[in-house]
Amino acid sequence: MAKQHTAKKDFETWFGVYGPALLTVALAFLVAYQFIAPAPPKRLVMATGAAGNAYHAFGLHYKKLLEREGIVIEVRETAGSVENLDLLDAGQADLAFVQGGMARSTKQTGLTSLASVYFEPLWLFHRQTGTLDRLPALRGLRVAVGPAGSGTRALVELLLNDNAIGPSDSDLRSLPVDESAQALVAGSLDAMFVVASPVASVVQRLVAEPGVELSSMQRADAYVRRYGFLTSLELPEGTLDLTRNLPPRDVRLLAAAANLVAAPGLHPALVGLLLQAAYEIHGNAGLFQDVGQFPSRDYLQFPLNADAEHYFTHGPPLLQRYLPFWTASLLDRLKVMLLPLVVLLIPMIKVLPPVYRWRMRARVYRWYRALQRIDDRLGLTPDPKRIAEGLNELDRLEADVQRVDVPLSFTKDLYHLRQHIDLVRARLKD
Repeated sequence: MAKQHTAKKDFETWFGVYGPALLTVALAFLVAYQFIAPAPPKRLVMATGAAGNAYHAFGLHYKKLLEREGIVIEVRETAGSVENLDLLDAGQADLAFVQGGMARSTKQTGLTSLASVYFEPLWLFHRQTGTLDRLPALRGLRVAVGPAGSGTRALVELLLNDNAIGPSDSDLRSLPVDESAQALVAGSLDAMFVVASPVASVVQRLVAEPGVELSSMQRADAYVRRYGFLTSLELPEGTLDLTRNLPPRDVRLLAAAANLVAAPGLHPALVGLLLQAAYEIHGNAGLFQDVGQFPSRDYLQFPLNADAEHYFTHGPPLLQRYLPFWTASLLDRLKVMLLPLVVLLIPMIKVLPPVYRWRMRARVYRWYRALQRIDDRLGLTPDPKRIAEGLNELDRLEADVQRVDVPLSFTKDLYHLRQHIDLVRARLKD
């Protein structure tokens, strides 16, 4: 029972010293918690393109990779870059693939590019009715410029405007890609534009189609000088098919770069995760790119996202390199909680143990005042009556001291007090 009483009293003393400090730290943590950034969303909407095209296929790759980290991506089929920008503009998509040069089509000022991810060549196929290596040669022809809402149409209209070619100068048609290819083969079209991968079925079909020829853009470098989002690519003879020697000559192509564009407010933690996926998906060598060339901070029309810039400069966030995404994200958000730890807890750790020791020793030291009074009083008037009274006071003092409870680490001070009581008693008896 006595041990329980001692333990209770020790705890009360400990809590009396450390309790207010712990309460202060807890309140500081509670205040700091209000400033913690919200957790990343577990669901994103990615605007891609029509089912079967490159944007849609890559969107499915991102969906698969991010599902491993518990992020669900809704891959939304669209008509292309223009519609993708509209969805970003309206807040109906968090991410989108957007063809380079499309920034002119949006009024949204908060959009940012996470990276450019691959080159998208512009192919111009035409009937073999003559050489078509410059766009002014399209005057008076029937030309498919890409479906409405597509990046192909937006880019082609830009280039045609540079050459003063409009609907009054040529028969410009907005047709789906497959329909345009059929019309070109059938002879009801003279030329068609398409932005597509070299492995796209429409490119593979038309480059081998008798009576259809692939144009080489002789003034490609001039367009590159005018527009920073464009690149000039060389397609050497025989690259697409060595057996059939396709194309039969070197071809110069213009290419934009596909951008991974983010809506305003995309959670910073997701930027690193998306770029890690981008390196895995787009980092390999291709027909028009070297290993590690993409994802890139070049060929952008929208400003580079600040968190993406940090990623390109310093690499993945430190915690994400070694921890699962959600664990790393939680610890990163909780770093603001270190502020009260540093400002309050560390000084308290230095100050409170001495305070606690002082409180424990005070249980013993306060009796020395009474002992000193007895010793001083009897030392001045050492008559037998006062000595007897002093001895009685020492007995009562010793009885009170025996009831003092202190932790074992402080019993040395208690025994020293009892020795000093005996010392005064012995001196009085002499």
